[in-house]
Amino acid sequence: MAVQKSKVSRSRRGQRRSHDALTAKALSQDPITGEVHLRHHVTPGGFFKGRQIVNAVDED
Repeated sequence: MAVQKSKVSRSRRGQRRSHDALTAKALSQDPITGEVHLRHHVTPGGFFKGRQIVNAVDED
């Protein structure tokens, strides 16, 4: 079983945890439809960079 050789200081522990904070998702708005979507992803309506890439399928 691994056992530490000496106590980890608050400063060292904080440096290790400095990248653990959560960040907000980067959202974009399509210029044509105004739909909000993740960056570099197709909108739910099938648009990407203002052009329709995928035909939207109606789920009725």
